[in-house]
Amino acid sequence: MFFKEARRKRESIIVRNMIHMYCKANHNSKGRLCDACGNLEVYSEKRLLSCMYGESKPVCKQCPVHCYSPKMREQMRLVMRWAGPRMIFRRPIFAIAHLIDNLRIPKPIL
Repeated sequence: MFFKEARRKRESIIVRNMIHMYCKANHNSKGRLCDACGNLEVYSEKRLLSCMYGESKPVCKQCPVHCYSPKMREQMRLVMRWAGPRMIFRRPIFAIAHLIDNLRIPKPIL
């Protein structure tokens, strides 16, 4: 079940779906990501795997450490602003999981 997946695995699935939804609707891609969205997907996966918080990772907007470059962060913000409200209708389980994860308070790393 999706909720039993590890935190980073869930976030990876959610982010990948958001990028695919955004690209399909805004870049007229059919089943395949455009180069910019493909690069964003690879970059986000790499950043997620190297997160210093590991499995106790908060959602990125609440994280005290911003590991995305400013350009990629802005691109991801656009994707999330567009795809976030649509997730509740297209992928309701993902949207609920993301909202629950949003409630998690990040623990400081010593």
